[in-house]
Amino acid sequence: NVIMKKFIIVVIAALGLAATAMAQPRALGVRVTYGAEISYQHNLGSNFLEADLGLFGNGFYLTGVYEFIFANEGDFNFYAGPGAQLGFASYTNEEGNKSLAFGAGVVGQVGAEYNFASIPLQMSLDWRPCFSITGGGFGWQGFALGIRYSF
Repeated sequence: NVIMKKFIIVVIAALGLAATAMAQPRALGVRVTYGAEISYQHNLGSNFLEADLGLFGNGFYLTGVYEFIFANEGDFNFYAGPGAQLGFASYTNEEGNKSLAFGAGVVGQVGAEYNFASIPLQMSLDWRPCFSITGGGFGWQGFALGIRYSF
């Protein structure tokens, strides 16, 4: 009896969270930088969460950023926030052997986005520098143009 009550509470809570997540605006598209990223944004009230899967010649990385909207001027949003990045890349070492490298870093992102009122399209321009925890130092060259479909 007690287990059934707990199960029902968990099911109701899960359905409530799913309904809340589905009611929030989202956007899916690409973020073009020195490679290409599949980009997903999920609004969380007055802020949003961005998750990007980046692809480049010899590997991929996954980046998650929590972004605070610090100014909203009509259809323009100006945002900034912290995040993390994990990735893998294959390379050939000095002996000619193929290896797999793991990378992890802390990122910051600052940018502006424009939401078109007449069509469900969003464009952004941002800068995402990265401090590598696993080596490689500081990467400042993370400028990108984003184009996303809002739904």
